[in-house]
Amino acid sequence: MNIRPVSDLRNKFPDVESQVMISNEPVFLTKNGYGTMVLMSIDQYDKLTNDLENKLNEADELAELTTERFSLEEVVQRVKERIHEG
Repeated sequence: MNIRPVSDLRNKFPDVESQVMISNEPVFLTKNGYGTMVLMSIDQYDKLTNDLENKLNEADELAELTTERFSLEEVVQRVKERIHEG
């Protein structure tokens, strides 16, 4: 995990940019020892959001095929069970 102080954006931007682009991993920025933001490349962001968008589209398509619906509590319970399985 790449963690840097937020002041590096001002003082060492080329180094931070290079770290993001070469490692293909996000850089976590801190201010006064606490996390404040995450920097990532546009490609990383697209991959992250496209996957999420695809999953939401898939869920919409599946929802159109059935009238079965689950309550929030049921969804949360199912998610917890799947997390503990893997």
